[in-house]
Order: sequence, then C-alpha cells, then structure tokens
Amino acid sequence: MQYTDRNLTCVDCGAEFVHSAEDQEYHASRGFQNEPRRCSSCRQARRSDRDGGSAPREMHPVVCAECGRETEVPFLPRGDRPVYCRDCFAKQQPERTRS
Repeated sequence: MQYTDRNLTCVDCGAEFVHSAEDQEYHASRGFQNEPRRCSSCRQARRSDRDGGSAPREMHPVVCAECGRETEVPFLPRGDRPVYCRDCFAKQQPERTRS
C-alpha cells in the first residue's frame, strides 16, 4: 500500500502535525488501525504525567578503569567488573561486539 504524508490536528493543543508516510507504514506493520490524535509534544507531556514525571536518575561516582578519570554512572557498581567513563566505554563497544 502506498502512504502519503497527512496533516492532522492535535486534540489537546489544536496544532497541526504531520503523520508521515513512514510512520503510517510502521503503524500498519504493527497492526495499529487508529491515527495518532496528539502531536509529539502533547504525547510526551501525557506520558510524563502518566508516569508521574520523569525523575532524574540517581547517579553514582566512579573512577574509570581505563583512563582513571572521575565520572558518574546511572547504576551502582558491584566491584566485580570494570566501569568506564563515557569515552572509554565507547571505545570498548567495538571489542564487545566481536566476541
């Protein structure tokens, strides 16, 4: 089926938003039959209200096992595995996918 971009009106704020052909195709592949009723910012606000707001993550201070730089991570390190800063972790990723 051929999809084309469609302009829709948000039921919450009244703003027009585009329901793109790609989004329509994705929704159809997932079996969704109804069009979206809210723009992306109203959907996000509604999710935030439903989830009680997005509380900031609890961060834990650590020292990077690679470069020794102080950093914070969003999990409590157990001590049995190395913990890396963002930059060193990114360098480790290609090595981890080869295993």
